[in-house]
Order: sequence, then C-alpha cells, then structure tokens
Amino acid sequence: MTFAPFTRRVALASALALPLAALAPNMAEADDRNYVLTTAGTGGTYYPVGVALATLAKIHLQNAHGIDMSAISSAGSGENTVLLRENQAQFAIMQGLFGQWAREGSGALEEAGPQENMRSIAMLWPNVEHFLLRTTQVETGTASDLHNLSGPFSIGARNSGTEHSNKFLLENFGIDYESWDLVYQGFAPSIDALINGTIDSVNINSGIGVGTVTRAKAQMGDAVTLLSVTEEELELFDGGTGLYFSITIPGGTYPGIDEDLETIAQPNFLAVNADVPEEDVYLFTKTIYENLGFLCNIHPATCDMSLENAMAGLPLPLHPGAARFYEEEGLTIPENIAPVD
Repeated sequence: MTFAPFTRRVALASALALPLAALAPNMAEADDRNYVLTTAGTGGTYYPVGVALATLAKIHLQNAHGIDMSAISSAGSGENTVLLRENQAQFAIMQGLFGQWAREGSGALEEAGPQENMRSIAMLWPNVEHFLLRTTQVETGTASDLHNLSGPFSIGARNSGTEHSNKFLLENFGIDYESWDLVYQGFAPSIDALINGTIDSVNINSGIGVGTVTRAKAQMGDAVTLLSVTEEELELFDGGTGLYFSITIPGGTYPGIDEDLETIAQPNFLAVNADVPEEDVYLFTKTIYENLGFLCNIHPATCDMSLENAMAGLPLPLHPGAARFYEEEGLTIPENIAPVD
C-alpha cells in the first residue's frame, strides 16, 4: 500500500473536524513515502513529542531513504484510532488503554470491534494522571476528594483519549460522572477555565512536567491542588486491567509543590498501520533509539525512554519492522506481542 502526501494538514490540523472522506488521499496517485503521525491537542505532551519524532524522520530518513513524516494535532487516542483505520494517518501516539481496547474490540471501541490493522512500535513514556481541584473542594488531598466534587469538571475534548480514559477511571472509582456538570474541552482551554473560575476541576493525563499543569500552579498557587493517589485508590482506578501503576512526580516539578507526590499512570505507545512497509518501520524505529538524547531535550517526559523498556506493556502485536530492529539489538520478543500476519 502507498500513502499520499498530507503536508497540507500540518497547517490545517483543525480540518480533522471535517468528515474523514473529505480528506481522503487519492491512493492511485501516491508513489512516495510521506507519512502522517497523529498526536493529540497542542496543550499536552503528545503533540510536541510527535513533532520531535517527525523531525527525526525528516532529518535522518528523508534524504537518505525518501521517507518523510508530518505530525498533526488531533482529539487524541479516540480520534487517532479512526485516523489509523481510515489511513488518514499511518502512525499515532496512543494511550495503552486504547491499545488494549483496539485489540479486544472492547471499551470505547466495542462498537467498532477489534482494530486488526493496528500494530505496536514502541513504548514511549508514562501517561500520568494530574487531578487538579480547586482547593476549596479539597479535604484529604487524595483522589477520594473526587467523590465530593460539586462544581464543573472538564472531562476532555469529545472523542478524545482523555474523555474515554477519564470515564473509565471514574466509573471504576465508583463515581457517577453522568451526574456531574461535565465540560468537554482540551487541556489548554480547561486550564484557562480553571484559572478563570468557570470550572472547579480537571484531570490532565500527560507526561510529567506538562506545561498546562505548570501554568495552573504558577497562576493559581495554593488556590489549586494536585491530588495524590494511594495504593488502594490505584487498585480501584485500574479495575483489574493491570495497565495502571503508581508513579512519583518529583518535588519541584510544578510551582509550589516541593515534596514528591504519588499518582498513577498508564503507558503511552507508538502505534502504526499494519500496511506500512517493514523497511520503513524498521528505519524509523532505529532512528528513534539512536536519537533518544534529542527527544529528551525536546520534552522531559521522554527522558526515561530506553531500549530495555521499549516493549514493556505494549498492548498490540509488534509491527515486523519494529520486531526486526529489536531482534537485531539482541532483545527477545515477548510471545504476547509477537508479529502476526
């Protein structure tokens, strides 16, 4: 399968709101290797890291191998699933939860069914839950305070990974979120609304050091609290999936939070359309792991990426190109993510 250029969509990322058919390329005219990497909203971590990954491809693969890549913003994992399925994008950064749903045809993807065209390339970084509450709503400082929430809660943009993972977490936690005053918007407008007083809480699931949380704490100070999550609360949130784990946000990461803070996270991973040629995925995977320092300089969330952890927690079978690279590096492919035909 070949893929048409999507350069225009970098400048027109908002066009994702249009019907997908209106953006479909003419496959008969495509004879090059211009790929699209879909990310999420510009206020989180997916987008800057996606731009960095696409930049790596341009620098190292465009002249030498004719491979080009452009990163676009989107509503996140939910929309990315559609974009991969419809070949509007060939690569995507996604939540591990959506990868599991894609494999099983469950959760938010139950109606769509198993996504048989999706494969894994690599584990990227933890997707960390940042529960921010107006301090007037806080009693314990832990996630249990969510049970007493009375004001508007921003649950994420519609059809975003944030919306669906928030609903998954809240339902597991025993919260009837449908009774809440839900606001549907992305990270940046959610923080604007929190600062302006039009919402009382939001959950930002992103990498440690995400700019929107930094902005909220810098402008609101003690008027906003970042909740911690206990081990008991983790078990409830996870709901037996085994996807979520405890993670420490180091003291000093955000303004006014000097002590370490425990919360939870799930894995983020790099997904790919199964039809992308093996050689192209091999070269892209190799380029990523030969340039981890570059990624770390772009965003601190990627600084913990390593070849040793490249396959940890991947929810989907590996693309043969990625598997080839890992085997060349002496790694053993776990049976549950071995490439499939």
